[in-house]
Amino acid sequence: MSHWIILPVIMPAILAPFIVLAARYHIGIQRVLSVAGVLALVVLNLALAWQASDGSIALYQLGDWAAPFGIVVVGDRLSTMMILLTAVLALFVLLYAIGSGWDERGRHFHALYQFQLMGIMGAFLTGDLFNLFVFFEVLLIASYGLMIHAGGNARLRAGVQYVMFNLLGSTLFLFALGAIYAETGTLNMADLAERVQLIGPEETVGIRVAAVLLLLVFAIKAAVVPLHFWLPSSYAEAPAPVAALFAIMTKVGAYAIIRVYTLVFPPDVDVTAGLHGLWLLPAALISLGLGMVGVLAAKKLDRLVAFAVIGSMGMVMIAIAMFTPVSIAAALYYILHSTFAAAALFLITDLVRSSRGHLELQDAPPIAGAALVAGLFFVAAIAMTGLPPLSGFVGKLLILHAAFESPLVVWAFAVILSASLISVVGFARAGSTIFWKAQSIAPAEDSEPVPAPSVLSFVAVGGLVAMLIALTVFAGQVHEYTQEMAAELFAPEPYISTVLDTPGKLSEPKEGY
Repeated sequence: MSHWIILPVIMPAILAPFIVLAARYHIGIQRVLSVAGVLALVVLNLALAWQASDGSIALYQLGDWAAPFGIVVVGDRLSTMMILLTAVLALFVLLYAIGSGWDERGRHFHALYQFQLMGIMGAFLTGDLFNLFVFFEVLLIASYGLMIHAGGNARLRAGVQYVMFNLLGSTLFLFALGAIYAETGTLNMADLAERVQLIGPEETVGIRVAAVLLLLVFAIKAAVVPLHFWLPSSYAEAPAPVAALFAIMTKVGAYAIIRVYTLVFPPDVDVTAGLHGLWLLPAALISLGLGMVGVLAAKKLDRLVAFAVIGSMGMVMIAIAMFTPVSIAAALYYILHSTFAAAALFLITDLVRSSRGHLELQDAPPIAGAALVAGLFFVAAIAMTGLPPLSGFVGKLLILHAAFESPLVVWAFAVILSASLISVVGFARAGSTIFWKAQSIAPAEDSEPVPAPSVLSFVAVGGLVAMLIALTVFAGQVHEYTQEMAAELFAPEPYISTVLDTPGKLSEPKEGY
């Protein structure tokens, strides 16, 4: 049993209350502790991802209680990649929050930030559906506190809307867990994978209802149409560093769908056969189209980026809905790309707001540091819209390649290519309005000069853009790794045997396809 795998959950859980109790009135100490904690998470998660890269699976049993009776934390290729992605994202976002002074505009930012990381890490590492629900609730509580950070009526209204939608999801989650436990007597995912296989064809009603409810819950988290209404206002009104961190939040829903519907309810199980194919792919196509139409129609830059997030999640869900090893590998690559691209765009939006005072897509004088901000926006927009040569283009090609195996291949190609064109027009309109046309407008004579953003703010945004470039340069190696990951997901015997500690079952990972 590995004790290291529990540390990504324990470290922020301990650091958050320590910040509140020992450094409540000392923002400098809070910053040092918070940055040190996130740096430690990056190093630790990198080591865990490296350990899992050969197919080995780390297991931690809380209280030394074996599954399925005890709580287990499991680290395989997928979960360790997701926690490493979260830690790297959190580091750059935290640096921006410090450099821009956002962490000083309200109370307990750093403590809530650590609690948020605790919830995200736990959601990715847990091997139990009930504890997935628990970590979802930790996410909800911490994210609500972060969303209303620095106050304001608009932010409070958006936060209430966000909480209401997610409470609906939590209620459905509880119903689903109750139905699953009534049908199987367990909530451990590895144990469920075995027990669902034993359900006879005449007893499938209860478990199919539970599987549908789970899919709805995860679709709410992933902001899939028609369950996406909470996202535009919530992300647009949230403080910029919070919105950037929330770029990983929709990926929690995508991760949960991949995990549960390859391990517990895989496509080849008769009990839930064809369940996800009935509506998930059409909903994903609509999400992509609607998101990019929102990009074109947006009148404010923050709304534009929020709709781009919906569109990018539609792209991810198109790949996931096909449920083949090729499509899941493509989805995992696109998850990495879209997380960094969305976070970079939210932070660039704040750079624009800090100089202009508003985010309306209308003519205004040039912003402070316009050349550098425009360059960063240009690169991030190219990545988000999927233009060559950056990672968005690579991810789009991988998803289009995977779509050849789908009966809706014509629709997939039509929607993806059309949405890409629309998004290019939308981002080009926004960029030309904010950066190009602004050069011909002189500032008012009585206006005071706005100081340029801090160097640390540019370092943070530049780091996210650098990650997009790295994903492009090392696209071959990253995609090869996601292929191995997908092969592992569709051959879950090592995961099941490790968690349940059952001798005689396959204990070594299968070769990649």
